[in-house]
Amino acid sequence: MPERILVVDDEASVRGALAKILRYEDYEVIEAADGPGALELVGRERLDLVFLDIKMPGMDGLEVLGRLAGMKLDLPVVIISGHGNVQTAVEATRLGAFDFLEKPLDADRVLVTLRNGLAQGRLRDENRDLMEKLRGRDEIIGESPAIRELLAAVERVAPTEARVLITGENGSGKELVARAIHSLSGRREGPFVPVNCAAIPNELIESELFGHEKGSFTGAHQRRIGKFEQAHRGLLFLDEVGDMDLNAQAKVLRVLQEGRLERVGGTVTIEVDVRVIAATNKNLLAEASENRFREDLYYRLNVVPLHVKPLRERPTDVPLLVRYFADQFIKEQGMRPKSFSRSAMERLTGYRWPGNVRELRNLVERLLIMSPGEVVEAADVTLGEREEGSEDGFFAARTFQDFKERSEAVFLRRKLAEWNGNISQTARALDMQRSNLYKKIEKYGLSTSKSPPSGDEG
Repeated sequence: MPERILVVDDEASVRGALAKILRYEDYEVIEAADGPGALELVGRERLDLVFLDIKMPGMDGLEVLGRLAGMKLDLPVVIISGHGNVQTAVEATRLGAFDFLEKPLDADRVLVTLRNGLAQGRLRDENRDLMEKLRGRDEIIGESPAIRELLAAVERVAPTEARVLITGENGSGKELVARAIHSLSGRREGPFVPVNCAAIPNELIESELFGHEKGSFTGAHQRRIGKFEQAHRGLLFLDEVGDMDLNAQAKVLRVLQEGRLERVGGTVTIEVDVRVIAATNKNLLAEASENRFREDLYYRLNVVPLHVKPLRERPTDVPLLVRYFADQFIKEQGMRPKSFSRSAMERLTGYRWPGNVRELRNLVERLLIMSPGEVVEAADVTLGEREEGSEDGFFAARTFQDFKERSEAVFLRRKLAEWNGNISQTARALDMQRSNLYKKIEKYGLSTSKSPPSGDEG
């Protein structure tokens, strides 16, 4: 689809000459002879850029430009004038003009300015779309009392500098809570740096957090800036902090106490201004009693505790989440809209969701892809280990890859239950790297807390 350009000038000869240049380059051109006509077209038509004359009878170009700025359309406007001066150019720029061209117009300069203006407009649109997607992904969805209470607590703690410890099962939305705190805090213009402590091998966690100097260990071919430094004047999110190595815990405690660090292999002390928020699916005091977590670090992190309740304890949020995830996925993938029948929604609401919101999101996306009709029916919805692990559940797989993934998910869920959700012990029992196991847990939306099977899953 060709870009649409509006040319505004009271002189028909100027409009015609400029329109001829643009149409020759395959742009679609719309013309207006005065300011009111231009504003009417802007309000009615889809436009990509405006060429706007300054000196026109009645409403001049600067007034039109001011009104366009008030409409907040983010439309690139190129001012053209035969009476240009520095003061006019400065005023036009202050009102948001992209560029300023003097008559007589040079065709090459017109086209270069046009392409630059369109490129800026496309970049702005892409950034806006990206930010909308990111905001959508970071939104905490729910109207249950538990969610309302959590959001109220977030609003109270966010403007402060207090450290927060977020607890909850895997997939319940702990990182969303941390991002919400950051977005409402005085550090929102600074970076948000997440670190998944469970996914980083013990021998690399210190380098990841504090950075390292060149030659400090085998493979350290160049200096690396750690996550604490990256989060300077922002927020560092330590996810699954209960899986952090004890040596790294001691160094984190020191940074929290002193506000400075040394890179691995370094001797220079570096000051950092970082707000730290941590999250875990473990009882850290119980871990401390078993000498797996430092009690002093726990009290440093747990200034304000926030708990994210599992999805099974707030079933009224399930329909809202289903519709939200479905709308988001359909929009992102350009799919035809699908809805969920009442019986399908009842089936989803009655399930216990061991993988919480992450498991629900994965299932919604799978149902939108795999269900044959325009409405997802209850018969399309397969839930729970008993169904997945049954022969019928396995052979309902449509491809060999789907069959392997169902088998792997059931196997890992049972092994995690055997080891009471302990990722390190499960990984050792399976002879699997802990980071690899954690990726599988995230992929399948598995819970790392042992819970009894429900009788309403089937």
